[in-house]
Amino acid sequence: MDGLSRRDFQRIASLTALSYSRVLGANDRVRMGYIGLGNRGDQVHDAFLEWADQETVALCDLRDDYMDFAAKKSRAHPRKYADYRKLLDDKTVDAVVIATPDHWHALMFVDACHAGKDVYCEKPLSLTVHEGRRMVEVAAETRRIVQVGLNWHSAAFVKEAVEFVRAGGIGPVTVAKAYHLVNEWPRGIGNPPDGPPPSPEAWDQWLGPAPWRPYNLNRTYYRFRWFYDYSGGQLTNFGVHYMDVLRWCLGKDAPLAVTAMGGKYAERDNREIPDTLEVLWDFGGTMVTFSQINCNAAPGNIKSSEMELRGTKGTMYIDMNHWEVVPELNSALDVPARTPLDRVYEKSWAATRTPAMEPRSAQGTINPAAHARNFLDSIKSRQPANCDTLTGHLSTSATLLGNVALKTRSYLEWDARSERFTNNAAANQYLFYKYRPPYRLG
Repeated sequence: MDGLSRRDFQRIASLTALSYSRVLGANDRVRMGYIGLGNRGDQVHDAFLEWADQETVALCDLRDDYMDFAAKKSRAHPRKYADYRKLLDDKTVDAVVIATPDHWHALMFVDACHAGKDVYCEKPLSLTVHEGRRMVEVAAETRRIVQVGLNWHSAAFVKEAVEFVRAGGIGPVTVAKAYHLVNEWPRGIGNPPDGPPPSPEAWDQWLGPAPWRPYNLNRTYYRFRWFYDYSGGQLTNFGVHYMDVLRWCLGKDAPLAVTAMGGKYAERDNREIPDTLEVLWDFGGTMVTFSQINCNAAPGNIKSSEMELRGTKGTMYIDMNHWEVVPELNSALDVPARTPLDRVYEKSWAATRTPAMEPRSAQGTINPAAHARNFLDSIKSRQPANCDTLTGHLSTSATLLGNVALKTRSYLEWDARSERFTNNAAANQYLFYKYRPPYRLG
């Protein structure tokens, strides 16, 4: 399963509009179609509505009320579709937003590219590594502009933090950490019983390529994220944002190895994903961890930030509104072996400690509208968007590997070129899954 290199992908994706069937002028509106308009889909729709050079021309969702709500916000009178393939057949649609549950992303993405549409796909990009690699290949083959919804990639203050770290600002980074902290105890998502679906046809459409399961309210809409048939859990929901930023800071494409521990320790709901999880990746010189603690919401570090990078000269803390560097204190003396009796030396050593660097900080915001703006600009210029398919795939894949490590209870060594585990053949079965007939990935 050899894939395109980053250089190959960017070379193909940056080809000019000579191969594009219709060149958008600087003042033309990009005609948008939306697939999935609940929760996140509604938020992304709002982000695009801030810009005057686009218009909503088509909507698709299983719920009419979601489409009606979106239509009222739009300047135009968008057409409504119950089947996403009908929307993709609509020749007036230039680009589509895919904001469905994760298990639908790959199918809709591939079909949209083959239909000649540029694609904004919400994160995580895919449900499996195999799906993500196929999405990278199809985007390159069809020369589509793609923006993956990892919108930290379009925040100026995050880019500034990345550039500071990669320029050596905090020294070599040996540890990077991310936290997802929320207390869902004691009810969690509840425990509704299985039962007949309100509409068997709609339930079948919801499941799509996923295995058939009895209808359960918690398997629908936002709570689908607590079930592995449709999502990678909070590791791919929140964790993929953090992995994307940390990979960017480190300048690393993929880990060398991964392991994980966790489980359902306190919650008594019907979730499948853990309520407590620790994932550890070896990125070759840097240990990266993700802590998912969903039964306690106390801060994960002294700055209550979502991410931290620990360098030899300082520690950078990053959250959705700012980044800050706290300097390390270095010693001007060599530090030989000491005993508890070396009190005089201890005082002398402590007195010589000096900051290894100046404190640094910056304010900012994560604005989905900026990510939408970059996508619109990229459609017009035919230049890669801030978070192209390959970037989204690499960040998503790293988190998906964490789930495989948890499911197999193992330490897994990863070959990024072949996208296979090299020390556990059985673990490779989790890199893909068999779609429910008649669905197949093109």
